[in-house]
Amino acid sequence: MYSFKDDIKSAISVLKSGGVILYPTDTVWGLGCDACNANAVERLFQIKQREDTKSMLVLVDSDFMIERYIKEVPEIAWQLIDVAEKPLTIIYPGARSVAPSLMAKDGSLAIRLSKEKFSSELIGRFRRPVVSTSANISGALSPSVFSEISQEIINQVDYVVNYRQDDHTYSKPSEIIKIALGG
Repeated sequence: MYSFKDDIKSAISVLKSGGVILYPTDTVWGLGCDACNANAVERLFQIKQREDTKSMLVLVDSDFMIERYIKEVPEIAWQLIDVAEKPLTIIYPGARSVAPSLMAKDGSLAIRLSKEKFSSELIGRFRRPVVSTSANISGALSPSVFSEISQEIINQVDYVVNYRQDDHTYSKPSEIIKIALGG
């Protein structure tokens, strides 16, 4: 039986090799890869059967990591993060150092600071942001629990995290707010 620690190690190994993982997040089950690896991101778009003109969000584990991948973080972002009671994805202007296809045409990037045990520890140990997109074919319903993920998706990833597969607590996607430097 796999332990939490084994799951983290295996997932990191796959991420470092440019692979795609299926993992639990602070919202729905997600497909993830190294957000800085353009080839891995391209493969993720292929698995989802999604146009690469539709950007995806990334998960980070700290304020520091947000500052590392955004040129200038608007002050309002910190206030929103501090008062958020539910998972919150913020679309920031001025992304940098991530795979270009993750950025919108205007150079913005959607980032969520994860507080969920597995994804937060994974990102912290990996030391890079991880893409997080719902584990479904583009246009299909997002799986809230592991049992809702299609076998087609499971068969295409390089690693399926064991942690929380038996958790049947339904969750929802995050709220999304776009901010600019002026607020």
